[in-house]
Amino acid sequence: MTDANTALFPTSFICPDISSQLGQDYILRPLQLSDYRAGVLEVLKDLTTIGDISEERFTEQFEFLRARQGEYFIIVIEKAATGRVVGVGTLLVERKFIHECGLVGHIEDIAVAKSEQGKRLGIKIIGALDFIGQRAGCYKNILDCSPHNEQFYVKCGYSNAGFEMTKRFDK
Repeated sequence: MTDANTALFPTSFICPDISSQLGQDYILRPLQLSDYRAGVLEVLKDLTTIGDISEERFTEQFEFLRARQGEYFIIVIEKAATGRVVGVGTLLVERKFIHECGLVGHIEDIAVAKSEQGKRLGIKIIGALDFIGQRAGCYKNILDCSPHNEQFYVKCGYSNAGFEMTKRFDK
């Protein structure tokens, strides 16, 4: 069993420049098991449906992701005064045959607590995930977004490269 404060990935992947830009009010770090109780799922609920996830199921998922070092990078922003998670983002590293067996970072699940929106935390999360992608050896990071979020990602240095297509499956 992993200690509650064990990080999902090594802290050497955390961008020191972005950490310092956050000042003393916020802490940028890898996801920890203790973040279940620190509200990470509540932040994600502002993004999409979460469902009923027990602490045991959260732990199982954490251990699964942690065992795949170099593939899953979930970062959080913690509000220092409260110890609560107020921001979260994921980078999933895909291994390709193209580009000389290159790596592509997929940015997913970017969410900031409603109480903290407008403080540029989302931009910091994207910048931190870009740093991780570069450090992990990705030749690019990509993401999908809805049209109303496009300008936010343009501010983060991204450009429109096509359309997202989706096909959902019944459970």
